[in-house]
Amino acid sequence: MMEKSILNHEPFLKKINNYMFIVLLLMIACFFTWSENVNITRAIKVVGRMGLMLSSIAIYYKIIRYGAVNTLNYKNIFSPLFYFGYLGLGFLSFTWSTNPGFSALQWFMTFQSLVFAFFFIKSIKILDAFFEGHTIRLYNLLGNSVFVLQTIFVAGMWIDPDTFFRLTNGGEEARLGGVMMNPNELGMLAGVGVACLIFDLYRKKSKVWTIIKILVIFYALFMTGSRSSLIGVVLIIFFHINQTKNKGLKMAIIAGVFMIIPFAVNQIILKGGDQKRLEEIMTLTGRLPFWQALITEGLPREPLLGFGYMRIDYKEFFQSVHTYPGKMTHNTFMQVLMNLGFIGLCTAIFQMFFTFRAFIYEDKENRLMLIGILIPILINSFTEFGIFGESNYGILFYQMIIFSVCFKSNKNFTSEQKIYLRKRRPDLISNGFQNNVIFP
Repeated sequence: MMEKSILNHEPFLKKINNYMFIVLLLMIACFFTWSENVNITRAIKVVGRMGLMLSSIAIYYKIIRYGAVNTLNYKNIFSPLFYFGYLGLGFLSFTWSTNPGFSALQWFMTFQSLVFAFFFIKSIKILDAFFEGHTIRLYNLLGNSVFVLQTIFVAGMWIDPDTFFRLTNGGEEARLGGVMMNPNELGMLAGVGVACLIFDLYRKKSKVWTIIKILVIFYALFMTGSRSSLIGVVLIIFFHINQTKNKGLKMAIIAGVFMIIPFAVNQIILKGGDQKRLEEIMTLTGRLPFWQALITEGLPREPLLGFGYMRIDYKEFFQSVHTYPGKMTHNTFMQVLMNLGFIGLCTAIFQMFFTFRAFIYEDKENRLMLIGILIPILINSFTEFGIFGESNYGILFYQMIIFSVCFKSNKNFTSEQKIYLRKRRPDLISNGFQNNVIFP
């Protein structure tokens, strides 16, 4: 009976899966700079994301109208509460920000992605509660979205290399990303894609297409030349190796990784053994002296509440005598410290603690997925925008992680909800729906 019930809902579930995939793909795409025209870019990043935020809300209510009710309760409440506290402090900081307009724009875009993540994850949790056995998974939606975007860049690098490559180090090195996306951020996205698609290898019997997707993403990662993202992907692979009980598969993966790692490390991390590039590694390409200057010269000016949301100095750029000028810190924790001072940093640390603590109480599949997604995002946070930096898709993914651990199903329903479900979902009556909780 249950199989028949799910089969009856297959057209609807397939439609919802397609909607969610398209909306998520476009939402991530809106973080890219697809045009050098400032007005077009702003329209995509602000207006486009607003439309997709509304689309995520529409998908949620489409599921409700089809045959579900909002009965979800909250758990691990301190994780979202501290995040709201962080955003609340950011909102208040408009009053002391050194550029209120810029702070407000960054805050608004972060809030947009927060609302999107809330309804997107809530839709998945509602599907879990009312469509038992459905196959819609966050890792599949996110992994396929990343694959499409990385494929665009891989194709673009051959069709139009001037647009899709970014020249660095005086034109000596070409890195995939171009003006559309920071290569390190694109590499982080590749890491998230690998972390998600690995779960399709566990779930699907036919693995060929999934392996092809992962190889394309790996190729894109290699072409970004991102050291931090390579480290993240290697950690993800070894993390999953540790989970598998198949010794033969485990040894095969380890052997393959060790065959690839020397070449990848030499080309991406050591940059072919160039002595100058080795010196860059020791200073994290100039980041260490910049961070030192921020702490010794910038922080003492505004230690408690910082310079305002996404501001690191009274001027547009912070520059010390011995460092390059920078508008952001290239470290998400340093960014919070400069933006919102020690109060903001403590709020962010507590928020992360309660989020990581919540992983313990999740089921195995969800826990492994969330850790896998978190690894590249967290590593990226130490060297780029990160989860508390200027608006980027790493923030969106982290917000999805937060909401993935804060919803739980509630089996108690009001009389109105029972009547509504009797009308919209008669199949639940025949199935007794979860031990006759709704229809005793």
